Amino acid sequence: MSATHDTEQGGTVEAPQVVTSGLLRRWPLPFSDGDKDSQGRVLVVGGSVATPGAVRLAGEAAFRAGAGKVRILTAHQVAPTMAVTFPEAYVLGLPTNADGNLSVEGAQRIIEEAGRVDAVLFGPGMNDVDAAVALAGAVIPALQGTLCLDALGMAYVTENGDAVAHLAGRAVLSPNANELSFTLGLDGERPTDLAAATGQLAARTGAVVVSGAATSYVVTPEGRAWADDSGGPSMAVAGSGDVKSGIITGLLARGADPKQAAVWAAYVHGRCGERLASAYGRRGYLAHELLAVVPQVVTELEA
Repeated sequence: MSATHDTEQGGTVEAPQVVTSGLLRRWPLPFSDGDKDSQGRVLVVGGSVATPGAVRLAGEAAFRAGAGKVRILTAHQVAPTMAVTFPEAYVLGLPTNADGNLSVEGAQRIIEEAGRVDAVLFGPGMNDVDAAVALAGAVIPALQGTLCLDALGMAYVTENGDAVAHLAGRAVLSPNANELSFTLGLDGERPTDLAAATGQLAARTGAVVVSGAATSYVVTPEGRAWADDSGGPSMAVAGSGDVKSGIITGLLARGADPKQAAVWAAYVHGRCGERLASAYGRRGYLAHELLAVVPQVVTELEA
């Protein structure tokens, strides 16, 4: 592998450093032995009437990664059921449009709730591009804390390259390979060099970006890069990305900086998949089954 990859922004991406358990043990996560507030507070914004499960997966993943409190903002029609089935979380309902997608009328409530937490995850489970972009446009410019964008949260970045510039590096973007392509204007054609494409988006937005396929890449705006080969084809299952973005946000809330949260989350997520694959085979497990394995992997790495 060459020492650098050129990006279309005129910069370079360093040859990615391979992520190993040893690397992470030399890069320990922030630790707190205080109360649940000091463990980190997360806000997850997303879902719809048809897809409430994504925010549930992400919120539980944040807990499993060590966050002390999780708030969920989702469609008001499903919020009561989620509050009962997810008793550890604080769940609030948001207004929806006629199709059951979150509407811009809920923007001010999101902004208020974001001021009460350490990290915000925006995007999982959103179904309508126009509705997601409108809501993001009313919310994201007003945020001042740490942010993770996933799924249709990325659609706002597609239309606004400087969407998170005001956060001054306190953001992680977590597109899958297809979302990365659309955000870069490639119309769904998967980049041949995922490391360089990930670096291009990082340079363009000023955010840490984690993306990839069989190999995940984490790249900073300055071009520092990591590669994670854990996981395998069994990770390609609905909801898996929601779990990963939840882990990222949980680690951000604990105090990890964006690059550390992204690198740790990519590795932990992949190792959880490997453990389930050894039990179920290459296919057949569900994304929610990753959740119970997350604390095991994190604890072993922190030991």
